[in-house]
Amino acid sequence: MISQRAAGGDLVVLSAANRWDGIRLADQQLAVGLSKLVPVMYVDPPESPAVRVRSGGWRAIARRERVRWLSPTLLRFTPEGMLGVSRPRIRDVNAVWSAHQVRRVVAGLGARVVASLEANVLSPISGRIGEELRVYWAQDDFAGIAALIGGSAEAYARADASLARAADIVIAANPHVAGEHEAKGARPRTIPFGCDADHFAAAADCAPARDVIRRRPLAVFMGHLGDRIDVTLLERLVHDGVGLLLVGPRHFRADFARFDALLAHPSVQWVGEQAFDSLPGYLACADVGLVPYNHSRFNIGSFPLKTLEYLAAGLPVVSTSLPGVEWIGSEDITFADDPQSFSSAVRSVASAGRSAATDRRRRELAARHSWDARARDFACVMGITQAARHDRGALRSPLGRVGEP
Repeated sequence: MISQRAAGGDLVVLSAANRWDGIRLADQQLAVGLSKLVPVMYVDPPESPAVRVRSGGWRAIARRERVRWLSPTLLRFTPEGMLGVSRPRIRDVNAVWSAHQVRRVVAGLGARVVASLEANVLSPISGRIGEELRVYWAQDDFAGIAALIGGSAEAYARADASLARAADIVIAANPHVAGEHEAKGARPRTIPFGCDADHFAAAADCAPARDVIRRRPLAVFMGHLGDRIDVTLLERLVHDGVGLLLVGPRHFRADFARFDALLAHPSVQWVGEQAFDSLPGYLACADVGLVPYNHSRFNIGSFPLKTLEYLAAGLPVVSTSLPGVEWIGSEDITFADDPQSFSSAVRSVASAGRSAATDRRRRELAARHSWDARARDFACVMGITQAARHDRGALRSPLGRVGEP
């Protein structure tokens, strides 16, 4: 049982596609925003003891801190699971087992699950935790993602369709995904990803990262270096004299030979993966932000968060023509798809320079797309209001560790 019971109240359970630890992705960001409106339980994908051993050694197998309060209204829970999440039978067992564990935690809180927000297509718990409203958060074209992360595109497509059919509400993360579900008879609400606008706006005042060699013009790409990127675009940039700053880890599916050749160029600097808190300092070094993605099925069905993060830092953006980026509708985003026009656009935007007025315009646009704004949109769609939180009572708990379910 929970060692210190919280008072009963309304609770939203966000079944996440990504673990809380690591790079802050849409799941974590939305959970924080929503928790300002209603208490939220963030449910990690199920974790097996074998995974803990691989990441933390044999001592980690006994780790039992699976329930943790991150704030008075945000609870993180990591269910136990079986190894092999991509295998159909194990996937189904993990879904049922995770839901059982979540129900026990909710019962220990004495809470009422007013809504489940399902983002885990492989091991979904929605429909099994006694929620009043079942919401499917369609973050990506999941059939398209299979080619990027491995797995069966057919299995992803079946799971995606099944979750959409069973949901009371479908929320799509970009217009392309919304269109895919509309074609199947659903009536999705489109709420794209947001950004931590205040965090990246700090680029205006923070010191530029000390390890960056300043060049002009300097274009920055922030994210995984992998097969989502059209490397030809970056190769043409450095060929045309543009300095290139790459911030992020190299994905295991990257074309290592081509990236090695690119990274060896004297105009390219790769600083690897950096802590989230340090990212504004790297953006402060640059003249323009890049979204050099190819037109894979996954990219067409995605919403690159970095676009809004660049704008929040005051940077103009050059991107390939992706529906999610086009949806933003900003004069500070230039679109180009072939190497020559992409390079020309970057050099033109960089040479135009920046001013206090243009930086302010970009930051104001990003602020309108903040995660707090997105959380309010989600809450509205789910019928959750600030008044409802106070009227029905919010969970109250001590900060820090609580006991096991």
